[in-house]
Amino acid sequence: MSSASNEPLITSYSTAPAKTVSAAGIDFAYRELGPKGGIPVVFFVHLAATLDNWDPRLIDPIARNRHVITFDQRGVGGSTGAAPKTVEAMADDAAAFIAALGFGTVDVFSFSLGGMVAQALVVKHPELVRRLVLTGTGPRGGKDMDKVAGVTYGDILRATLTRSDPKEFLFFNRDTAGKRAGKAFVERLKERTVDRDANISTSAFRNQLTAIKSWGRAAPVDLSIITQPTLIANGDNDRMVPSVLSEDLHRRIAGSELIIYPNSGHGSIFQYVDRFAPVAVEFLAP
Repeated sequence: MSSASNEPLITSYSTAPAKTVSAAGIDFAYRELGPKGGIPVVFFVHLAATLDNWDPRLIDPIARNRHVITFDQRGVGGSTGAAPKTVEAMADDAAAFIAALGFGTVDVFSFSLGGMVAQALVVKHPELVRRLVLTGTGPRGGKDMDKVAGVTYGDILRATLTRSDPKEFLFFNRDTAGKRAGKAFVERLKERTVDRDANISTSAFRNQLTAIKSWGRAAPVDLSIITQPTLIANGDNDRMVPSVLSEDLHRRIAGSELIIYPNSGHGSIFQYVDRFAPVAVEFLAP
């Protein structure tokens, strides 16, 4: 699937049509936009997220010159099956999904849990990935990675009590700048008004938390085998996946680039999307 398509060019994530493809007995829900042809950028989404959780201010600039693909993991959103309980199984599903679309090489943009899946994918299938973006994430066996579940449940409760979106607590600092950025991010996620994705189920959410806990408690892997150009980004106050783990990734992946945004948390790339999107576009240039 490397040749250009005659389909109309979709330039806005808010209007990208919902599609499905079958792989390994699963119907994967996905969306694509941007010019076809060449190596696509496949986006690996975060804990509890569906297709509707990608920031259009990040997707759209990358899709101006690149073929962008987002997808739901097995058992999440519009994808069938049961959500896996290990990160490695999610990586196998991602490989099957990419193969089903006919691609032998992709760039990967990942956030949070998606970054764990991306690492597992590139370790197992290094030939599949050309460039790698790891944001708000950490390595297998990383310090305090297994505490994500506790932080998540605590912030969901806080959000419920204040009738807020949990992402406002989980992704952003609770100072004035963080609160403003959080509300703006949540509003941007509402820009798609038709054909929205199904929310994640409680069982799938629990399976993902189980996978993250297992990833955090597992033995570290040798990340020196990752030789692909790698961009790592996070905020300086990530409570979900501690910021020191981004620095750990940077030390362990030779030649990687690291960006730490000030006064920001897990969702720093969304709080600073006007600064980060151009960096990502340049890094992912064909």
